[in-house]
Amino acid sequence: MHRLLVLYPEPTDPDHFRDYYVARHLPLVMDWPGLLAWRYSFDVAATEGESPYFAAFEGDFADAAALAAAQASPHGRRLAADVAHYATGGVVVIHYPVRDGAG
Repeated sequence: MHRLLVLYPEPTDPDHFRDYYVARHLPLVMDWPGLLAWRYSFDVAATEGESPYFAAFEGDFADAAALAAAQASPHGRRLAADVAHYATGGVVVIHYPVRDGAG
């Protein structure tokens, strides 16, 4: 499995971010080709001090190739373009293979 992690720093208008994200962006996410599972949170906390992030999103894909195909698809490009409508604080996007732990 391959995971896409999107971290959102504090936006200029947190209420607009929440409203737009839930009503407009997440419905687009639901139709993203190749997406196996997804989750998000507006309750991002740090173990010490204040979190540098306002929200987080995780999306799971079969492998790195499936993620790359999803991002390159017309729908993936539409999702990426939509981020500017709510993420006024910027965005950090990373991805990585997920390994199961033993024990």
